[in-house]
Amino acid sequence: MAGIVIPGSCSSSLLFRNKEAGGNGASLAQHNGLRAVESMQLPSSGMTRLSCSAPKRRTIRAMASPAVSVPKREKDPKKRIVISGMGLVSVFGSDIDQFYNKLLAGESGITEIDRFDATSYSVRFAGQIRDFSSKGYVDGKNDRRLDDCWRYCLVAGRRALDDANLGSQVLEKMDKTRIGVLVGTGMGGLTAFSNGVEALIQKGYKKITPFFIPYSITNMGSALLAIDTGLMGPNYSISTACATANYCFYAAANHIRRGEADIMVAGGTEAAIMPTGIGGFIACRALSQRNDEPHRASRPWDKDRDGFVMGEGCGILVMESLEHAMKRGANIIAEYLGGAITCDAHHMTDPRSDGLGVSSCIIKSLEDAGVSSEEVNYVNAHATSTLAGDLAEVNAIKKVFKDTSEIKMNGTKSMIGHGLGAAGGLEAIATIKAITTGWLHPTINQDNLEPDVTIDTVPNVKKQHEVNVGISNSFGFGGHNSVVVFAPFKQ
Repeated sequence: MAGIVIPGSCSSSLLFRNKEAGGNGASLAQHNGLRAVESMQLPSSGMTRLSCSAPKRRTIRAMASPAVSVPKREKDPKKRIVISGMGLVSVFGSDIDQFYNKLLAGESGITEIDRFDATSYSVRFAGQIRDFSSKGYVDGKNDRRLDDCWRYCLVAGRRALDDANLGSQVLEKMDKTRIGVLVGTGMGGLTAFSNGVEALIQKGYKKITPFFIPYSITNMGSALLAIDTGLMGPNYSISTACATANYCFYAAANHIRRGEADIMVAGGTEAAIMPTGIGGFIACRALSQRNDEPHRASRPWDKDRDGFVMGEGCGILVMESLEHAMKRGANIIAEYLGGAITCDAHHMTDPRSDGLGVSSCIIKSLEDAGVSSEEVNYVNAHATSTLAGDLAEVNAIKKVFKDTSEIKMNGTKSMIGHGLGAAGGLEAIATIKAITTGWLHPTINQDNLEPDVTIDTVPNVKKQHEVNVGISNSFGFGGHNSVVVFAPFKQ
């Protein structure tokens, strides 16, 4: 047995688990994210015992970790989670096949902003949704009052339920206390909030609408969808900036695994293409300023990238236990295998250059999914088209997947922009469509690839590819990292 002597006061009979070493801001030479700095030999009990050797010294006796076991996927049908429905609102419309066909064609949805007068702004383009209609999903009176963030959520949520054959007549016969809603947003009802502040400043507090607070707060998407459908299961929202939707998928899956719900309606929604949203991100110096070529502005991994392009929309999945889906004869689209969430603990907006937060998140997601890194052959990357973020993500991916020769990696944001809290929802749908169609959409505007990007980015033209296991990455301001894992459904 090996002992490590640590100065300090003696305490009686402490037992704890062995941890990997780590530190904020470490370099690649100090950290590889995969192994502890120092290995220790552990006794057969599998625990680490703290024993007293002197009043101010204590000895840690440690034993070697057990051999790494082969990962095993979940077998229990109550805990296996399948995707039985999908719904979205996007710059390419609200039909999923149309959305993915336009992605496969390499079409850009980035255009000049005309929702407000942006002529004086240094950024005048975005992935703005046009000709959106909530007819048949939201009544006219509420439609006029609602922030677009919630309109998108209600339409995408209802379309996802319809896709899962969970329309109102079917739901009436089900136990709705076992069906939850978890739709998050990064910004919330930003237009409702801005209008309320404007009314306060210009006309005084008495002119603030009573809908100001309810339609601004971030939980209202989940609440309104539940009110509309009568779903009484777990219901709340998560707000982790651009990682929001993946956080929601991860949390929703765990509600099902713990037996708290049979079905969870989960995803992300966002509508921040308005003066405060565009102006705020300009102030962060985060946006591309390629005003002369909006459709070429979002260019992940390209040497000439100069920031991300704002997008908007909503992406929602119906996640269901396999047991429940089989009992009701649901159409199973794909399987959610697992996920993970971590934090960089580094900076408000900049990623860690060593990629440790991201690489550890990928590793944890594969552990949760019960798959090995060798099984993964597709990555729907976060790939926002920022100078630091794109390369930090690639470095993390290369750290986890030692052989990337069989992996394809693409960037959905190259065509639809960055949907912030909705991004992970839209990209989960793109990932699942890649699984079900056998075709990967291109990453467009790949003209001058960074030399460090040695993984196939599916440049400019779609590729046929049978996905074995696919992961979808989403990272957000604050250092929030999230990875979710999907695969074809196999009984």
